[in-house]
Amino acid sequence: MKIILLGAPGSGKGTQANYISHNYNIPHISTGDMLRKQINQKTKIGEEIKHLISKGKLVPDNILFLLIKSRIKEKDCQNGFLLDGFPRTLSQGIYLKKNNIKIDIVLNFHVPKNILIERIIGRMIHLPSGRLYHNKFKPPKKEGIDDITGEQLTHRKDDNLSSLDYRFLEYKKKTIPLIKFYIREKKIGNLNYYKIEGLNDIKQINNLIKKILQK
Repeated sequence: MKIILLGAPGSGKGTQANYISHNYNIPHISTGDMLRKQINQKTKIGEEIKHLISKGKLVPDNILFLLIKSRIKEKDCQNGFLLDGFPRTLSQGIYLKKNNIKIDIVLNFHVPKNILIERIIGRMIHLPSGRLYHNKFKPPKKEGIDDITGEQLTHRKDDNLSSLDYRFLEYKKKTIPLIKFYIREKKIGNLNYYKIEGLNDIKQINNLIKKILQK
């Protein structure tokens, strides 16, 4: 099974990615995790990524393509994989198709904007691992501290009201053409596309995804 998860920031796709990866024994490939790994390992690409991020710039497609292509060639991807955070744009979706990277299922998580804001504003992250917490929905055992390492949690710099409108606008502008692309791909029989209501209880969403994947 080769799966793509789509969804705006805070839509809960990361939570469901962990569920799918664990229960179906396929690797969860997160672009954020891959970028952090390159930075932490101080590779040549990692230094370039760190420089771009420090300047507030996006990591260009050519670097993302290189990392994705290399990752899905690894042995643990033989039975499938789960892409989270890639593709985000139409050009990235077309790249996968042109490179014969077959996708079986696209799950698109939909949550109203006001709920997304509540989820994002209360979000905390353990930067070295990427583990996420929330002061209301998933609080750490000790306030502000990672459960596993005991290290300090932080808020992402862009998890604030002033940047959210821009982020949502960018997501809408870039991802809606991608969604339309995958709806067309479904119509011609190339893959299966499902819209998931992300407002439902986590367990309800788990059960829905289970039914979808069992098909």
